[in-house]
Amino acid sequence: MLEERGVARFPRPIRGRIPNFEGAERAAENLRSLPEYREARVIFCNPDSPQAPVRRMALADGKVVVMATPRLRRGFLVLDPREIPPSELRRAATIRGAFRYGRPVDPWSVSVDVKVVGSVAVSPDGSRLGKGHGYSDLEFAILSEVGAVTQDTLVVTTVHDLQVVDRVPSSDHDVPVDVIVTPTRVIRAPKREKPSRIEWELLSEGAVREMPILRDVREKRGARSP
Repeated sequence: MLEERGVARFPRPIRGRIPNFEGAERAAENLRSLPEYREARVIFCNPDSPQAPVRRMALADGKVVVMATPRLRRGFLVLDPREIPPSELRRAATIRGAFRYGRPVDPWSVSVDVKVVGSVAVSPDGSRLGKGHGYSDLEFAILSEVGAVTQDTLVVTTVHDLQVVDRVPSSDHDVPVDVIVTPTRVIRAPKREKPSRIEWELLSEGAVREMPILRDVREKRGARSP
């Protein structure tokens, strides 16, 4: 539908990724209207193209941005606008710029106020569909495992209006969103419980090897256990 209505943006093809869309900047501005965003000091954001306006806006607003690296292969990066030249904030909000101006961060040292996620589709009850690899859910599980987020941490997605559908199937390990922000409206979903830990039994050793952040969390978690 995004392609048919002429609202899909680069990068293409949009299949197999979080699709970029016309109006992503307006959706970011609507996110700015949320009191939870205005009060937030630390914004966690996915690295996908449609959320680049959110990352730029948050840095311009003086907020610290924590960004997941693609496929979590290099963990999380922290972007502190106090450490970035003002003229480079826009570039720092890109993936390449984040690797240049950001620095790796230990998830145990992070406290997230708002988590922004990308979506392929989302329903008004807060159920969300991503690319299908589970990275966004795993990010929240990692943050929850280390105490960086709680059940009260606001999870927001910015999408095109066409991406809001009647129903999205979900399972227990899927993270529901609290707020859906489009270029034209803000939808607050009913409060739902979020996963509170990493489901290690669902992860292969290959996945742990490919995402060293998982290995680090597992090792530190074991060291901190009584």
